[in-house]
Amino acid sequence: MNSSVPWPVRGLYVLTDGPREDLFEVVSHALAGGARVLQYRDSTTDAARRHAEATMLRQLCHEHGAPLIIDEDIALAKAVSADGVHLGSEDYDIGAARSELGGEAIVGVACRDSLALATSSARAGASYVSFGAFFPSPTKPFAPRAAIDLLRQSAALGVPRVAIGGITPDNGTPLIAAGADFLAAVSAVFGASDVRAEAQRFTNMFSTDRESAR
Repeated sequence: MNSSVPWPVRGLYVLTDGPREDLFEVVSHALAGGARVLQYRDSTTDAARRHAEATMLRQLCHEHGAPLIIDEDIALAKAVSADGVHLGSEDYDIGAARSELGGEAIVGVACRDSLALATSSARAGASYVSFGAFFPSPTKPFAPRAAIDLLRQSAALGVPRVAIGGITPDNGTPLIAAGADFLAAVSAVFGASDVRAEAQRFTNMFSTDRESAR
C-alpha cells in the first residue's frame, strides 16, 4: 500500500470527533505523543470549515510523517489531497474510492464484528480493515460488540487490522496480543487532560509488546 506518506507498520490510530476550538493543538499533541495515523471525522455540514481543517491537518500530519485519512467523505479526501479515506460498512465501495483518489490511496473499511465483511473487503483491495467495538464506547455507545477472537481469526487476511471501541492503555494489551496492528482511540486520547501523555501511553504499549516478543 502506497501513499504520499507511507502507511506505518503498527501503532496508535487517532480519530477526531467533530468540531472543537483546540483541534489543531490537541492533534499536534497526539502526533507528538506518537500517534501514527489520524482520521478526520466530522459529520457536520459546514463544508468550508471542514475543508479548511482537513487541509491544515494534512500539513500537520505530514510534518509528523503520519497519513491523514478522511472519514466517509471521498470528495473531501480528494479535494485536500488526503492520503486516503475510511469507509463505513453499510455503503462502502472500494472501487469508487480508488477511481476518485487513485490506486495508491489508503482505503480502509469498517467491518465492525464481521469476519465475512473483512474477508470480502480484503479481497476487494481494502488497505486495512477495522473491527469493533471491543469495549463499551463513549463515542458510539450502540456499536455492536466485537469478540477479541476476530483478531486471531482474521490473521490470514493479509491486511493491517485496526481495533476500535472503548480502548484505553489499560485494556488494549490483549488486543495487540491477539493480532491488532493498530489501536484506535477517540475520547481516550482527545478527552484526556494531557493528550500527549495519553498518546505516549498507547505508543509505549507497542514498544513493550515488541520487546516481549523477542
